[in-house]
Amino acid sequence: MESIGVPKPRTAEEVFNDFKGRRAGLIKALTTDVQKFYQLCDPEKENLCLYGLPSEGWEVNLPVEEVPPELPEPALGINFARDGMQEKDWLSLVAVHSDSWLLSVAFYFGARFGFGKSERKRLFQMINDLPTVFEVVTGAKNLKDQVGAQSNGSKSKSSGKMQPRASSESLPKGVKMTPPPKYEDESGEEEDDEQGGTLCGACGDNYAADEFWICCDICERWFHGKCVKITPAKAEHIKQYKCPTCTTKRARLQV
Repeated sequence: MESIGVPKPRTAEEVFNDFKGRRAGLIKALTTDVQKFYQLCDPEKENLCLYGLPSEGWEVNLPVEEVPPELPEPALGINFARDGMQEKDWLSLVAVHSDSWLLSVAFYFGARFGFGKSERKRLFQMINDLPTVFEVVTGAKNLKDQVGAQSNGSKSKSSGKMQPRASSESLPKGVKMTPPPKYEDESGEEEDDEQGGTLCGACGDNYAADEFWICCDICERWFHGKCVKITPAKAEHIKQYKCPTCTTKRARLQV
């Protein structure tokens, strides 16, 4: 829930920064902190909501009591559905509702502070340049990119964790120090950054040429090393890397 005294964003850029902070917190809850999030969403408790905070944090809490609330509220009672469906489907459902909530908060600020048509358009364009929480959590954008690449014969698999990209058409598992190739669509034109490239499964950002990356051997999603606390030196000693989400699922199945 929002704390009293937090300054409210008043420009399109400030609202977007607020959006990014809340989005980062929600993605963290549904990926790297998923085990803690799962435990907090106890179906035996009262109606619970997942809040993303401007500080890039998150919390599971009861809805605010004031009516109407100071800000739009997230989906209510997410904990009740936890044990009634598969975990991945439940997380996907929470992610969809989280995307809806993020947009409602952003455009609430826009309406409250009288954004005109140009400001609303600029805000939406900035938001739309980011992948949704649902796309990051489910890997939907990565899957679409991979399918498009395979259909054009522009992707080849190779083994080895620390092997660098051998050519512009290979995408092996392991660490990446260079951005992935852009893929051509059926018309022969390159896709733009919004449609091409691979996203970090934790923070949702695109490849950067100077960053360390690692691929999960289970779900085949890619992560910044810093997001999953893996260094290049540590990765050299990992025979099979499992991301936090896959590690959590495996541990739960063994209980």
